[in-house]
Amino acid sequence: MTVTKELQDTIQAMAVRGKGILAADESTNTIAKRFADIGAESTEHSRCCYRSLLLSTPKLGDFISGVILFEETLEQSCSIDGTPIPHLAQSQNIVPGIKVDKGLTTLANCPGEQVTQGLDGLRERLTRYKSAGARFAKWRNVYHIAENTPSQRALTINAEMLARYAALCQEQGIVPIVEPEVLINGSHDIDSAAVATEAAIQTLYQALYRHGVVLEHTILKPNMVVPGKDNGTKVSSEQVADYTLKVLRRAVPAAVPMIAFLSGGLSPAKSDAYLSAINQQEAPWVLSYSYGRALQQEALHAWGGKEENWQEAQETLYRRAALTGAAQRGAYRPEMENTD
Repeated sequence: MTVTKELQDTIQAMAVRGKGILAADESTNTIAKRFADIGAESTEHSRCCYRSLLLSTPKLGDFISGVILFEETLEQSCSIDGTPIPHLAQSQNIVPGIKVDKGLTTLANCPGEQVTQGLDGLRERLTRYKSAGARFAKWRNVYHIAENTPSQRALTINAEMLARYAALCQEQGIVPIVEPEVLINGSHDIDSAAVATEAAIQTLYQALYRHGVVLEHTILKPNMVVPGKDNGTKVSSEQVADYTLKVLRRAVPAAVPMIAFLSGGLSPAKSDAYLSAINQQEAPWVLSYSYGRALQQEALHAWGGKEENWQEAQETLYRRAALTGAAQRGAYRPEMENTD
């Protein structure tokens, strides 16, 4: 099979109406904090149990087309029957993927800004990840909104890193998810969020073009355009949809097949309400989701680190995934949250 055919097959398997991506790629430090919130110890075994719980949820593949895994998880076997985690995903027609960046560091000469690490040795790591079953990858940049940020220097450097990563992925037959996240942290208004988001995405696509990345074989994972969490201004789902789509229409080429929004600190209900409103408008892309906490949060608390809560946690995850799948079709309603 040619690299082009591999990439196209992965896109077709993931860009499916009513489905989206489960982000289960929390680093060891991040998932330890999530486990601490429920009183569970974070060990290699407990992390494997939890992610086995997620991917063995009956019929999860009805609403999830792909899953982003952490490196540790990609190479683990299911705690139930010893099936490799990527095979567990594939058994539900869920495409396994992998987070490949190595986290954030301070960007020199750019106070208050960050850059993502992980390009060193990436080509070799991608070869190993593909052998383990990964068909797509993810790399995340972040941008802070403040008086002097994001700066053009930070936008350009981060876009260059994302583009180099994406080119290496496509070389290996792995679909790259490019994630330029404008953070919700701060007191900025929705107009400031729109300006920063548009600048981040436009700069990214300029870099992808320079590096010869085939846009038809990529997925964009952006934030929705919302005010900062400390702003205090209430916005409607329709306002979020209008602002978000205005930015995307200006910045994202129509050749991109799929845009999978991150939840970025929004509650599950708000994430789904905003996504549903976005999907009630016309757009040239599949407008989907790549949620982490918004899909997992309720199930994680239902599980509580206890084996006897396994079934309840899976039922909770399936219900949230069904609501988010409805949002991807523009059919979510807030009253659906209270139905049994």
